[in-house]
Amino acid sequence: MANLSVKIGDMTLNNPVMTASGTFGYGLEFADFIDLNRLGAFIVKGTTLEPRQGNDYPRMAQTPSGMLNAVGLQNNGVEVLARDIYPLIDRYDSKAIVNISGSTVADYVAVAERLSSLERLEAIEVNISCPNVKQGGMAFGTTTTGASEVVRAVRQAWSRTLIVKLSPNVTDITEIARAVEAEGADSVSLINTMLGMAIDVERRRPCLSTITGGLSGPAVKPVAVRMVWQTAHAVKIPVIGLGGIASAYDALEFIMAGARAIQVGTANFIDPSVTMKIIDGIEDYCRRHDINDINDLTGII
Repeated sequence: MANLSVKIGDMTLNNPVMTASGTFGYGLEFADFIDLNRLGAFIVKGTTLEPRQGNDYPRMAQTPSGMLNAVGLQNNGVEVLARDIYPLIDRYDSKAIVNISGSTVADYVAVAERLSSLERLEAIEVNISCPNVKQGGMAFGTTTTGASEVVRAVRQAWSRTLIVKLSPNVTDITEIARAVEAEGADSVSLINTMLGMAIDVERRRPCLSTITGGLSGPAVKPVAVRMVWQTAHAVKIPVIGLGGIASAYDALEFIMAGARAIQVGTANFIDPSVTMKIIDGIEDYCRRHDINDINDLTGII
C-alpha cells in the first residue's frame, strides 16, 4: 500500500484528506457517519474570542453547482471550545485543528494565546478570508499589509504549526501568500469562499439577509485549482487546497497542482461519508498507477 502520510509544518498527517472549517461542526457531529480516526485532520468551525450568534436568517442559499452562505462565524467562543469541546475531540488519532478568527488583531492573538495552553493541539488555521463578517475576516486577507499584521502577531503567540487560510477575492493571491510566508506561516490553505450573490426574483429581494455571501461547491473548483497551482509555485511552504472537492479525482487534481493536503467542505453536507470515499479513492489510484508515495504526485503539473 502506498504511503499517504504528509507533513504540514511540524505536523504529520496519516493521509492528505482534511475537512474544511465551517462544514464539519466540531467533528463530533460526524462521528456516527464516518471513522474520524481515518481522517488526516479535521478543522473545527471558526472560533472567536467571544461567542457569536452569526448573521440573521436566511443565511444559506442553493445555487447552480454550489451554495452561498452567510453564517457569519456562529460559534460558542474559544473558552467553551477549550474547556468543553477540545477534551472530546482530542481523543481521536486524526489531528484536530482549530480555525480562528477575530474582529481585531488583538482578538486573533487572544484566541491563539488561549489555545496555546492546549498542549496536544498541534495546529491552528488563521482565517483572514471570511467574507461574511462586517469586521475582521476578509478585511485582513485582501491586502498584504493586513495579512502580514495578523500573522506576525499570531506567530508571536503561537509556536506550533500555523496555517493561514487565504481569500480568493483578491487581484493576486500569490502576493498574500508570500506576505504571510515572510511573517512565519508554516502553510497556507486556499481557497476560502468567493463573494457572490443571488436574488429571489419572485420576492424581488436578495436570497441572503446579508445580500452577499460566500460561494462554495463544484462551481469554484477550477478557480481554486488554478490559484493553488499559482501559489504552490510562489511559496516554499506547503499549500493546502480546497474548493469544490467532492471525489478522489477532485482531490488528486489539487495534489497534482501543488497541494500537499486537501480539505473537503460543501460536499460534507451532501454526503457525510464523502471523506472516507476520497481516502479510499486515493488509495485505489495509487494502487492502480503503482504510486508508492502520495508526495510523489504533489506539484507534478
